[in-house]
Amino acid sequence: MNRRHLLASAPALALPLLLPAGVLAQGAFPNRPIRIVSPFSAGGTSDGVVRLLSPTLERVLGQPVVLDNRPGAGGTVGTAHIAAERPDGYSLVLANAGPMAIAQTLFPTLPYDVRRSFSYVMLVGGAPMVVGVRPNSPIRNMADYLAAARARPEAISYGSAGIGSVGHLAGMLWASETGTQLLHVPFRGGGEAEQQVLGGSLESLWNTLGAHAGSVRGGTLRALAITSGERMSTFPDVPTIVEAGFPGATAINWFVLAGPVGLPEGVVTRVREAFTIAINEPGMKDRIAGLGVLPMSDSGPADVQAFVNREVARWAPIVRSSGATPS
Repeated sequence: MNRRHLLASAPALALPLLLPAGVLAQGAFPNRPIRIVSPFSAGGTSDGVVRLLSPTLERVLGQPVVLDNRPGAGGTVGTAHIAAERPDGYSLVLANAGPMAIAQTLFPTLPYDVRRSFSYVMLVGGAPMVVGVRPNSPIRNMADYLAAARARPEAISYGSAGIGSVGHLAGMLWASETGTQLLHVPFRGGGEAEQQVLGGSLESLWNTLGAHAGSVRGGTLRALAITSGERMSTFPDVPTIVEAGFPGATAINWFVLAGPVGLPEGVVTRVREAFTIAINEPGMKDRIAGLGVLPMSDSGPADVQAFVNREVARWAPIVRSSGATPS
């Protein structure tokens, strides 16, 4: 993760409110509802972000914003759907690191290539993983976790939201950095993993913080660390993986807004401006942080493309060493 993309606030997202002449020349965009695909089941983090931003997006764009859940194959089904749509700006995807970086190595064949199949609009935010244990666990911090992993190779189990998920690979990344061996147990979602941790049949979990925010706040899940380089204002007592002494184990499940390759520059600018205004609404960043999402910034679509390319390269060796295969 390139830390310059993670900010405590997002003034760098601010864009001029005056549209360039090229956008005005198009005139009609948008003149009908805009559909944003979430390539995961309803109720996830990307859903939450779209729902928070939609009222402002609709006001700025003057058209309804429709959320369309298209889950399947680790987010690749919905992402592939958008890659095959017309590049007119009316069909977009808010995808995360799974289908946009990890899948490029995880799946032997994909109906899209993240380096050539999309027009990137902007980085919207990033969700760190949480390392969680049950409240009465003797493991109270990451130093204890490391000691336990070293004392009992492959006896310390961790759950994630599935094979090839960011949580799965974040645990692998940490184990690689520390020279330890954890036992990965995949689930169909973070909720199932949490139930097994709380029930005592699983030692720990590595999964997106937002999926366990209520449990962490309520004290039913002990958060040992989050995998970002900075603390979250909404979880000020949870240390970062960097503070715990593992700077190489940062892992952010970032969210990127994209459309099919070939989106007109003016359309990209118009959508980017609308999202920027929505994110910078008073109090919005705090509401997004409540979902476990940190603001991110970029300097434009080309910077987003370069970021995605770096993330593909970063995760590729971790995917290969994990032995993960599509389920």
